[in-house]
Amino acid sequence: MDLDNLNGIETEINNVVLTDREQALTRLDKIIENLPDELSNLIESAFKCNRIPKEYLFSSILFAFSNAAGLTFSIDSSGYTNYANLYLAIIGSRGDSKSPAMDLATDPLVQIDNQNYDDFKNIVDNQEENKEVRKQLFIQDATIEAAIYCHFKNKDSIGIFVDELTFLIEKMANKNSSEGAAWRTFLLQGNTNKFIDISRKTTLSYRIEKSYPTLLGSIQTQLLSKLFANGNLESGLIDRILFTPKLTSNNTISKENIKPEYNLAYKESLQNLYQSRIDIGHDNKHREIKILLDQEAESKILEYQQELIYRQEKEENLVKEYISKMMINIYKISLLLHLIKQSKSKNYYFDITLETVDSAIEILEFFYFNFKIILKETINPQENEIKIDDVIKYAILNGKLQKDILPLTDLDKSTISRKWNKTLNNMQLATNPKTKLNN
Repeated sequence: MDLDNLNGIETEINNVVLTDREQALTRLDKIIENLPDELSNLIESAFKCNRIPKEYLFSSILFAFSNAAGLTFSIDSSGYTNYANLYLAIIGSRGDSKSPAMDLATDPLVQIDNQNYDDFKNIVDNQEENKEVRKQLFIQDATIEAAIYCHFKNKDSIGIFVDELTFLIEKMANKNSSEGAAWRTFLLQGNTNKFIDISRKTTLSYRIEKSYPTLLGSIQTQLLSKLFANGNLESGLIDRILFTPKLTSNNTISKENIKPEYNLAYKESLQNLYQSRIDIGHDNKHREIKILLDQEAESKILEYQQELIYRQEKEENLVKEYISKMMINIYKISLLLHLIKQSKSKNYYFDITLETVDSAIEILEFFYFNFKIILKETINPQENEIKIDDVIKYAILNGKLQKDILPLTDLDKSTISRKWNKTLNNMQLATNPKTKLNN
């Protein structure tokens, strides 16, 4: 830690004192505060009026803009080309307003899909032979063959948008399901935009030179462990998903509705990005716009990646592997956030700035702590106590009292007291092995 850097000192202290949930909430507040008004107003208003958790709507908005961007926009740095496609999973219980968040964020693009379908049907109904290509942003109930073929016909992007991810997860976790294995392979290849080549002896063969799938769906908390089963973890699929557990709640019913101007401003911003993609080049005549990082922004990313490498050395295997994908996701999120910030004015050609990269890091750290929440509270709940000893030790060293750390944990007063005395005794023994404190 650089002791001359006050921000670094504050971060180190927070890493010890704050729980993962508090870390995620702190970052969420800062993220929303720094978003363009057309996004932040919608998030805050939906939370107040419709009781939609802020983190659910924020993640759903990232998915919507990720779809709108497609392969039209890319970022080159350190010899690699990255795109803005993301996989997101919303975690919660029944009644947590997961679906309303996803529906609100994607509605402007669903309207485009609806219109494209009507246009497609009108043409098909008046043709003897169907040669029309259906334009499509989202798929829901599709086989893997249909999903890949749909992407072949819509080369810029294909959004896998399912209200409930459980069925897809069960397929991928079933060792006897060839469809599940194919879905996992598609998502793994698509995350880094690799080519997909389908060769069949008796049916159509085709090739997608660059893939761009996106993913959004919800998972009930009690079913989350299935996602970590039978190859999904080992393959690295888990590391590519940005998880969003429930962090905020509003228990107050409101008579107010979201202001129409908030919905309209969000819709225009999202559809501006999609229309720019159309204007820049249609799918069959694709033209890619490379967005550059300014010098400060590029230096910041390299500095952050170095920090991630140092952090990997201190983490357990599951988190260590997740951090390795963060080194790629920082480019994806920096690009996506740049597009979001420029969508009102359509000035996409500007360089990505240091300010945008700083905000992208906050977003990536938000998802990092979300992942740790998932591991501790859902996958490995017994690990919740690991950090408590560090918190107690820090409190003792800084002259704090037991009552000062009670709000930072889920433990009762007697448990804290026992752990406090044990930690204090161990610290005393480490300093003077001949001394033992009376408990």
